[in-house]
Amino acid sequence: MDFLSGLIFIGALVLLVILLNIFINWKATGQAKKKQKQILRTRENAAKKGLLISCPLCNSLLLPGEDLVSRVYRPMNVSDQLCTINGCPHCYPRMEPGVKRECPVCHRSVPLGEGHLVARLFNKTDGKKHVIVTGCSECSKGVK
Repeated sequence: MDFLSGLIFIGALVLLVILLNIFINWKATGQAKKKQKQILRTRENAAKKGLLISCPLCNSLLLPGEDLVSRVYRPMNVSDQLCTINGCPHCYPRMEPGVKRECPVCHRSVPLGEGHLVARLFNKTDGKKHVIVTGCSECSKGVK
């Protein structure tokens, strides 16, 4: 009898561990789906308001609060400035799976380390900014 009760006890523990594992995985999957729905809802609201933009390097949609990593060069008081765009949170400093960094001008792959886009930043008188991409670090070599 003692051996049989020990075997039942061990079987119950194994069953309890399996059920606990199933519950934890079910809970994690539910939370991931909930977060994904929230992201989609935020994107839809931003698109309705006209706030949704995409990264010029990888073409990923940027949520409100996700910014491009860029560098603007002096002088700061002119309407036309040189700037470089390194990427967005989806493609810089690390690329997410399935993301491809491509120059919108020459359509070549832009390397992650030293590669960037070269652009002109126009500061309008009403406070808005406008950016025109002129090329990447590869196709802009030697251009002044």
